[in-house]
Amino acid sequence: MELGWLVCGTAVLLLLHVLMQLSPSVNFALRMGFYCVLCLVASGLAAAACLLVNGGRTVKNMRIIRAMVRTFKYFFGVRFEVKGLENFKVEGPAVIVSNHQSILDMMGLMEVLPDNCVPVGKKELMYTGTVGLITYLAGVIFINRKSTSSAKMVMAEVAKTMANENLKVWVYPEGTRNCTGDLLPFKKGAFHLAVQAQVPVIPVVYSSFTTFYNPKTKLFTSDKVKVEVLPPIETKGLTSDDVTDLADRCFDTVRETFFRLSGR
Repeated sequence: MELGWLVCGTAVLLLLHVLMQLSPSVNFALRMGFYCVLCLVASGLAAAACLLVNGGRTVKNMRIIRAMVRTFKYFFGVRFEVKGLENFKVEGPAVIVSNHQSILDMMGLMEVLPDNCVPVGKKELMYTGTVGLITYLAGVIFINRKSTSSAKMVMAEVAKTMANENLKVWVYPEGTRNCTGDLLPFKKGAFHLAVQAQVPVIPVVYSSFTTFYNPKTKLFTSDKVKVEVLPPIETKGLTSDDVTDLADRCFDTVRETFFRLSGR
C-alpha cells in the first residue's frame, strides 16, 4: 500500500513537471498558487514569532518578516543585484518611494528594506487572512485609497509618527501594480508627506519584471532583478507649492533609472 502511494505521488509530480515544461499557463498557475500558499503559511509562522518575540504591533516585527521573506527567492530562482544601500543611511526619518510592478514586489521590498521602516499599504490588505495579520503586526500604515480626505488625514498622522518614532516610510507612488514595462504617473501623497515632515525622499528602483513575469502572457520563470537605491532628495525649505515639481523630478529620475536597469 505504501509503495502504491509512493508510485502515485511520483507519477503526479512527474506529470506536473512535464505539464509545466509544455504549458506556460500550467506553469504560471502552479507557481502562482505555490507563491500564494507560501505567503499564507509564512505569514502565519511569522505572526506567531512576532507575538512571541515582541508581543504585538511594532515596526520591530519587520526584522522577522524580512528574514522569512528573503528565503522566497530561492524557491523561485529570482536573484537580486543591489546597489546604493548606503543611501539609506540618512539621519532621521525619510520617505522612500519605489516603482510597483506586481505581487512579487514583496520579495524585492524585503531584500533591501532598512531597519525602522514601514510600508504604506491599501486598507484591503487587512482582510487577507494571515497576510493581513502580519502586515498589521509589522506596523504597516493602511490608507483608504477610495477616500482622498481619509488618506490625507492618515498622511498627516504619519508625518507626526515619523518624527516621534524616527521612522522611514516606504510608499509606492504609482498607487497600483504596473507590469507594463513603464511607469504610471506618480501620485503626490508621498511628496506632500515628505515636504510636510521636511524629510528627504529616497528613490528605490527595480528593473522590469517583464522578462520573467507577465500575467497577461502567463509567464513566470526565473531571472535577475537589478535594484538601485538612489541618493536622497532633500525637501528642507520646500512648501506645498513645490510638491508638483518635486514629484515630477523624482518621476523623471526613477523612470530614467528604470529604463537603464532594464537595458532599455
